[in-house]
Amino acid sequence: MPHTLRDEIRQKRPFASRLEETSLNIVRTAAVLTDSFDQMVKPWGLTSAQYNVLRILRGAEPKGLCRNEVRDRMLTRAPDMTRLLDRMEEAGIVARTRDTEDRRMVTARITSKGLGTLVELNSAVAGHHRRHLGHLSEAQLETLIELLTLIREAE
Repeated sequence: MPHTLRDEIRQKRPFASRLEETSLNIVRTAAVLTDSFDQMVKPWGLTSAQYNVLRILRGAEPKGLCRNEVRDRMLTRAPDMTRLLDRMEEAGIVARTRDTEDRRMVTARITSKGLGTLVELNSAVAGHHRRHLGHLSEAQLETLIELLTLIREAE
């Protein structure tokens, strides 16, 4: 039998409710997936947030996106998108250009180096997903997606 969250976190008392137990299971699972993903992208000098930005900008090619559009598409909140993009620009994986007509508008685009990084990561990312979710059936995956979507829609 799989061990429970209570076993995993060595909690002796029962959870206050099934709702609390469910919520904490989601938080713990998200942390496990995120920590594992961060370790996987680390050799490429990336964080999971930077990887997410690269994927967003790849999808926005060739037009690119302004900082706020990138921020709004992130899977997780990035507290300082400007600094995140600064670091990515310094690494040569993102380029930013200022609009000549509206100097306040700065467009971010993925560079060829950034695209190459995503190509290099394809296999590792697919392996990460297989390791963590590959043991679930298609029906289980679909159910999980539906349930998680329902939770987010309640916000």
